[in-house]
Order: sequence, then C-alpha cells, then structure tokens
Amino acid sequence: MSVAEPRRIVLFRHAKADWPQVPDHERPLAERGRKDAAVAGRKLADTGIPFDLALCSTATRTRETWKLAVQELPHRPKTVYEERLYEASPGELIALLNETPDDSQNVLLVGHNPGVEGLADILSGQSEGDTKERMSRHGFPAAAFAVVSFTASWKSLEPGVGTLLDYWAPTE
Repeated sequence: MSVAEPRRIVLFRHAKADWPQVPDHERPLAERGRKDAAVAGRKLADTGIPFDLALCSTATRTRETWKLAVQELPHRPKTVYEERLYEASPGELIALLNETPDDSQNVLLVGHNPGVEGLADILSGQSEGDTKERMSRHGFPAAAFAVVSFTASWKSLEPGVGTLLDYWAPTE
C-alpha cells in the first residue's frame, strides 16, 4: 500500500456513561448511552469506511460503546484495547497513533474527552464543507465521532496534516 493513498482516522467518543459509586475507569454506560452507541455504530457503517484496526480505551464505558457499535459494522476490525487511551491528551494520542503499522489504512479510536475532541481539532488543518463549523457548534458530546483523512505514514501524523471529512453527533 502506498502512503499516497489517504488514510482515515475516526475519533469516536464513548457514549453517555452512568455515575454509580465506582472508580471513574469502571463507569458503565447509561441506558441512553447504550442506545446512542448502537446508533453511532450504524452511522459509522454508513460512512463506508472499511476499518482495519480499532484502538479502544480499557475503560468500561469505552469497551461497552465499542461492543455495541461494532455489531452494526459490516465487518469486525482487529481490536486492540489500549490502557494509554484512558485520559490521554491529544499529544499522547498522536504518539500512540504514530505507532500504528503502515499496513493499517483506516483506524477507529474509541476514547475520551477532552483528548478525542482536541485531537480532531488539532489534526484538522482543513475541512470539507461545514464539518468544522458543525463540530465547533455541537462540541463533541458522548457518542460523537469525527473522520479525519491524511496522506502520509502513521509516523508522520502531526497537528494540521489532516482534513476533517465528516462529523456526527447524536444531537445533530
């Protein structure tokens, strides 16, 4: 595969979590979160992106979000549960994505705010249509995702190299 072919990263925030008396890492999805995760999965399928790899935080709410969303996809990508995604900053997320094997064309990252929203904004030097404006207007609520495209190796991923192609949130 040539690095001249666009790569796509989908930055997917976990769905709405509940607030029981458990450590933050162990918070499960709320009822609304379970519904939104499945809807987000259908919207991810509608993008037509054939994911090669899914990187998912080890937090309970991200694992539950992914479990519900992936059922809606036409094929299940290789999934790696990564502890470093929990509470990661945009810079830490870029460092993690820089480790992605170059044979992965399309990667889905299931993580947390503010890191996921920050990364979508930082990577997107350009945007198609009104995607950047819609993302700014709606923010990055639970179960939202952004699709960013770039043409380079994963090791070259850095701020401003991408184009924001799509954005979806349950509130849209």
